[in-house]
Amino acid sequence: MPLKYKPQPLDTKTIILPPGIIELTEHLAKNTHENWARRRLSAGWRYGPARDDERREHPGLVPYEELSEEEKQYDRNTALETLKAIMLLGYRLESPSVEGALTADDDSAPDKELAALRSTLDNMDALGLASLFTLWQSHNPEHWSSTPQIYTSLGDQILKSGEPLLAHDVLLEGLKHWPTDVRLRQLQALALARSGATKRANTILIQLYDEGHTDEETLGLLARTHKDLWERSADEGERNRQLRRASEMYAEAYALSGGYWTGINAATMALLLGEKERAAVLAQEVRASCLRELNKSEDGDGNRYWLLATLGEAALILGQWPEAEGWYARASEAGHGRFAELNSTRRNARLIIGAMGGDRAPFEQFFQIPSVVVFAGHMIDRPERAAPRFPPQLERRVHEAIRERLRRLNAGVGYASAACGSDIMFLETLLEMGGEAHVVLPYNQKQFMEDSVELAPESDWSARYEQALMGAADVLVASEQRMEGGVPFEYTNLLLHGLASIRAEQLETRMIPLVVWDGKEGDGPGGTASIVQHWRKMGHEVEVIDLAQLLREECPHLSSGPNIQAHAQAVEPAQEFATEMIAILFADAVNFSRLTEDELPRFVRHFLGAIGELADTSAHAPVMKNTWGDGLYFVFHSVSDAGYFALELCERVGRANWLEKGLPKDLNLRIALHAGPVYSCIDPVTRQPNYIGTHVSRAARIEPITPPGQVYASQAFAALAAAQHVTGFTCDYVGQTPLAKGYGVFPTYHVRPRAS
Repeated sequence: MPLKYKPQPLDTKTIILPPGIIELTEHLAKNTHENWARRRLSAGWRYGPARDDERREHPGLVPYEELSEEEKQYDRNTALETLKAIMLLGYRLESPSVEGALTADDDSAPDKELAALRSTLDNMDALGLASLFTLWQSHNPEHWSSTPQIYTSLGDQILKSGEPLLAHDVLLEGLKHWPTDVRLRQLQALALARSGATKRANTILIQLYDEGHTDEETLGLLARTHKDLWERSADEGERNRQLRRASEMYAEAYALSGGYWTGINAATMALLLGEKERAAVLAQEVRASCLRELNKSEDGDGNRYWLLATLGEAALILGQWPEAEGWYARASEAGHGRFAELNSTRRNARLIIGAMGGDRAPFEQFFQIPSVVVFAGHMIDRPERAAPRFPPQLERRVHEAIRERLRRLNAGVGYASAACGSDIMFLETLLEMGGEAHVVLPYNQKQFMEDSVELAPESDWSARYEQALMGAADVLVASEQRMEGGVPFEYTNLLLHGLASIRAEQLETRMIPLVVWDGKEGDGPGGTASIVQHWRKMGHEVEVIDLAQLLREECPHLSSGPNIQAHAQAVEPAQEFATEMIAILFADAVNFSRLTEDELPRFVRHFLGAIGELADTSAHAPVMKNTWGDGLYFVFHSVSDAGYFALELCERVGRANWLEKGLPKDLNLRIALHAGPVYSCIDPVTRQPNYIGTHVSRAARIEPITPPGQVYASQAFAALAAAQHVTGFTCDYVGQTPLAKGYGVFPTYHVRPRAS
């Protein structure tokens, strides 16, 4: 067997390309492809529908414009990495607009980068989501901090692409440098509102309003948050209050500005309040204003979409429904790929149609938001596998089946792992279709490649794995180190399910589980059958590509035989170190170090006593509990128990009158939550059950950055809560937060009770 080749490319992470280079990405990528194609053609290759080395046929021998999005992205990455390598080796890139190359040690880098950014910002609409990711990931915060416009332009464009969490991170960094900038705060509120954190968005906008900002954007966004709170509230009195407040704010904004978007929303709110005559008057005014603006706008004008959509809404309110269909059809064409805008328009159309008692089916065709697909499937067979399940001969048929199913499901966003076989083929197909791919690996990329990708000698799975990861919007590593058994894979599958559910909720579209499966049980926790069972238990209708049937049709001479586990798993560890998936709570008392000697006994008796009583009596009590000083460490078998208990604990500590107990009145807790696979054991010192592993450390690092009196959680905790359909609390995105002791930067969520 040949030695395993370990690629070691130059480390170009410290190299900063001028953002203007991103504008050249397509030219560089096309040139890369043209050179490759010329070499192939000169060597006697020709186009063929599938790669065939013997016949020298290749499907990539077509013009660059006809390549799949995945293949284009591969060429883009190749070109940009080549430029970074040249700069790393000490050479300079010079152009008429930017003299020299930017590196972290170049004193003139800020001026050069800002100069290059000007044209990029002017042409931001031309950048796709992949280019926006590249721009953000390669930026230098020190250079960007000189002006807030960089952050507002990028954040606004990412919001239009339907990625509110990424946009929030961009805007949050801008606010660290420009905390009073109005536009940054407005966009931050919009990002929070679109990610579901409506109350936080509402708070930011109320603060802007109280500061005297009564521009259309502030008032309109504030009204939007009240509209969202109206839709989410179950209390009739609260619903009426929020609807009335939204109506007042939209009307105030329209009266002050005459803007069509606040005007049409004011008309819609009036309709929902039963004020039909007022709604019609407003709709007629807005319609006339939009028609005037439409005559001035050009096809490439970014506002053209909103003008067309607003005319559709005005026609609906005025009862001119055939005309509304025409406007919506044109808006749909102008807004192709702008998921956030299409979703917003769809929501308003549904509200209007519902208020007027009409049939919304004819209008749904204009707002086709792609579905979000979460995927699982069998790996390609290992060479030593006794009974075939997914032999290499089936690859073409499975690829075709995945492509056909994704098209039928109108898939636009996908979540999967990246094992050889079904996973990689799903990612490849989604990227070929121009979709947005998200990858979750159970542990670090290198070990995962060795275990679940490099299975067949002389195969191309490793190269396809790396290409799929490069094309993905993001790659999340569930656990840095490999753990024994199937629990880490089960954890990965739950993360995929939860993240896909959160994304589908943001886009208000379907989340669809898709699996390539032979229909057999027995591959254990984390296997394909296990995740199908979980999906069905959660009430999902699972789309199944029947691998056993494809095997019978394509390879009738082979027997599918007994099932074998889908993942390479070492021998189970000794029983005293069993792997379990748990939820973890860490908390500490704020300002505990300031307590006097006289106060310490009262702290133990009253403060810790109240916590101990809750741990004994709660319906969501922990299965393990420990304290040291003011620190609390609790373990739960489920994220639901951990979340409910954390909120009970937060409420009990927050409402207590500690002054009556002889303690500081502002005594409170910071509470942090995380979930992940750990080793359970009996501690040889205390002789008590204990849980150890890197995920325990991660939970401990979240607690110090949690605001007093709040409950913060990791992305993993939020994803598992979504995967398990926990409904009693919600996890609102806070942002990419640096954890304590240099542990790294991770997405963080605020846990709060969900409105009943």
